[in-house]
Amino acid sequence: MTDPQTPAIFPPVNAPPQFSYQNGLLVTEARADYGRGVLTVGPDSSNPHGQVHGGALATLADTVAGTCACALGGSCVTSGCSMEFLRPAYGPEIVCEATPKKRGRHLCVMAVTLTNAAGKVVCTGTYTFYMLPES
Repeated sequence: MTDPQTPAIFPPVNAPPQFSYQNGLLVTEARADYGRGVLTVGPDSSNPHGQVHGGALATLADTVAGTCACALGGSCVTSGCSMEFLRPAYGPEIVCEATPKKRGRHLCVMAVTLTNAAGKVVCTGTYTFYMLPES
């Protein structure tokens, strides 16, 4: 049974065959004011230098921020994003936290911060989501 506080998008994000699930991501919290998720770093998460690939970090941020954006109901698609990679990222896991900067009827802007296991910020970013009209 789904908790009434859990957005409808939350369970499918964490289940196969979703892209996020297949790439080692798990959204652990999704509320209207906060989202959190974890990337379990594996061999498929690394770039040729042995660091976490920037695309894996962006996928984590997009997934967590999008799930948080949908926490009030409805669904959304990413309309824009920017990431600032501040230091190399290494496993065993990377944590992403997302908070809304603006919630509107059509657009939701989210701030993300990704940290390593030592609690150091490895990147930050901003994600904008277009809120899809109800069908």
